[in-house]
Amino acid sequence: MLLFPEYRIDTYWCSVEQLPPDEVIRLYHDHGTSEQFHAELKSDMALERLPSGRFASNSLILHLAMLTYNMLRIIGQISLEESDPNELPGIRNKKVLRRRIRTVMQDLMYMAGRLVTRGRQWYLSFGQLNPFSKMMERIYHRLNLLPAMK
Repeated sequence: MLLFPEYRIDTYWCSVEQLPPDEVIRLYHDHGTSEQFHAELKSDMALERLPSGRFASNSLILHLAMLTYNMLRIIGQISLEESDPNELPGIRNKKVLRRRIRTVMQDLMYMAGRLVTRGRQWYLSFGQLNPFSKMMERIYHRLNLLPAMK
């Protein structure tokens, strides 16, 4: 067993001529992240099977799913920046870099609320005991301050 040395060779074949070899290797090692996003899109948003046999309908569904996915990812990233560790007791005590789409939907989108009208204005009211209501309010105000695209 010790008489023959063991050689390990990593080879990468690609058709991208413009990138240096180090960049190709970095992109190859990061392909798992892309697979994780793809799995999240399929499982968390219930798109394992497309609903129609028509290409145009499925294209529309995928475009809407892409828009929704990106909006939920933005909300998830903002919630990480806006979260206070003392605000959610016993929930998510460790530092995370991103939230799964399913977690964003369960924690922030499926939140029970009540539509209230007062002084000819409409408000969305969340329960006082909901631990995510303050976080959702901060996310809303941060998104409301973003400049509109023209």
